Amino acid sequence: MVLPNEPEYEQALNELKHSLSYFLSQNPVYEKALQVVQVPERVVQFRVVWEDDQGVAQVNRGFRVQYNSALGPYKGGLRLHPSVNLSILKFLGFEQTFKNALTGLSMGGGKGGSDFDPKGKSDSEIRRFCVSFMTELFRHIGQDTDVPAGDIGTGAREIGFLFGAYKKLKNEFVGMLTGKGLNWGGSFIRPEATGYGLIYYVEHMIARACPEYSLTKPTTLVAISGSGNVSQYTALKVIELGATVKSLSDSQGSLIAIEGYTKEDILSIGQLKLKGGSLESWASKQSTEKFAYYAGKRPWTLLSEVHHALPGATQNEVSGEEAEALVKAGVRIVAEGSNMGCTEEAIEVFEASRKTGAGGVWYAPGKASNCGGVAVSGLEMAQNSQRLAWSTQEVDQKLKDIMADCYQTCLSAGTKWSGENLTDDVLPSLLSGANVAGFIKVADAMKEHGDWW
Repeated sequence: MVLPNEPEYEQALNELKHSLSYFLSQNPVYEKALQVVQVPERVVQFRVVWEDDQGVAQVNRGFRVQYNSALGPYKGGLRLHPSVNLSILKFLGFEQTFKNALTGLSMGGGKGGSDFDPKGKSDSEIRRFCVSFMTELFRHIGQDTDVPAGDIGTGAREIGFLFGAYKKLKNEFVGMLTGKGLNWGGSFIRPEATGYGLIYYVEHMIARACPEYSLTKPTTLVAISGSGNVSQYTALKVIELGATVKSLSDSQGSLIAIEGYTKEDILSIGQLKLKGGSLESWASKQSTEKFAYYAGKRPWTLLSEVHHALPGATQNEVSGEEAEALVKAGVRIVAEGSNMGCTEEAIEVFEASRKTGAGGVWYAPGKASNCGGVAVSGLEMAQNSQRLAWSTQEVDQKLKDIMADCYQTCLSAGTKWSGENLTDDVLPSLLSGANVAGFIKVADAMKEHGDWW
């Protein structure tokens, strides 16, 4: 059910409907499931009043969209950003439902947050906001009900403040948030999980589609957007494997590394970002022979040659025109580290290229390629339930296994349910595969619960 002025949600719903068209033509009984699943089970909206450092009352809007609990407790992040509205959170919760299904773990879908902007705020202001936010949210969440996590604007500091407020309000220490500190219930690999998982997924794509552009080769060129947590760990894993990272970006512009980023570059940028700094300020202290900064630009049109493009910033960050520029630059793999990173027009460009056969672009949607973050959140929940902690190696191996299974699930469903006459040269649609596989799993569970018939 699309309400007026919900463009992001409408885009996500239209993508699912398009991917399901062939499957529904062969299984029309699932039309009813589609009608039901697109309506959130519950939407909570509330007022958040907090005091700034001058003692003045400030007010923001708080939200929690509890989208679907067919497979487990609602699970999804809390986004703190001025752009947050109900349309964005409905789209994110809707996508999260099917993303979580693809992990194979027992998690439903949800999303929440506020239009509060932590940038430029003191630690005390952020703490007071988090306490006020949790004072309302705590009555709607719990370890077996709804387990939020971090997202844009919600890092370790915010999760700590939110957890502390919940603990005081409920007088209990339970795993009702993920992304916690390592010494109080957090999991190894959680900060790295989305970026690492994206690369583990992409490695399977490369092995099938273009092994000549392996991430073990320095000649393989990788474009990454964003410079936050997801993009930093994506870049670090690419560099660790041996390929060359050419770009990062933020809301103000893009920074191209002429010979490629080093591990030290990424770590330095990560420290700057923790302090609210910009890529422009970092670039101003670097050699112009090594880095080129482009104000107001995204990286996709700035590279004459690129083999793999990994959007990692925010939704709709690759336009149709930019997609055409990437195809012209020779891109072979496009996989989203961000949620719905590509516009509908961009996806059409990539899918059309895929259908041309060998040498075309293979595109993976975020609900598949970036599900590693929520997968390790699910593993954190499991560790909390057992009151134990797995080693870095154990969690990393579980993440690799989950991403391999997710890839195979998408590949199989894309082969069976895309409705295309595939040849040896044409790869299956991972977009169709991810949407159909996630939908079937959720819909079947809902039917067994009596939610549709």
